[in-house]
Amino acid sequence: MSLFPAPGQLPLDEDGALVGEGDAEAQARQVFENLRRCLAAAGAGFDDVVKLTFFVTDMAHMPAIRAARAAHIPADRLPAASAVQVAALVRPEFLMEIEAYAVVGA
Repeated sequence: MSLFPAPGQLPLDEDGALVGEGDAEAQARQVFENLRRCLAAAGAGFDDVVKLTFFVTDMAHMPAIRAARAAHIPADRLPAASAVQVAALVRPEFLMEIEAYAVVGA
């Protein structure tokens, strides 16, 4: 077994453009899509995720994150999670950054 970290993902599309300026729901959906792609590249999926860490500029964004998470992870299979409010992220238009850790392999 290996622990696979999906490094902190931001609300950027495949071309590096911001998705959802000022819109926590759109940003959360994009971040979870980015996490899905990172996990798939390692031969993993959301079923393999054991820990999520949410970095948010405002805790008011957590309902949007929970909704995006629910679209990928059933409520009865939620991994451990931490939410941290930060003063800022690398660019002011980013409302969140999310990282995931997955256990993959036999």
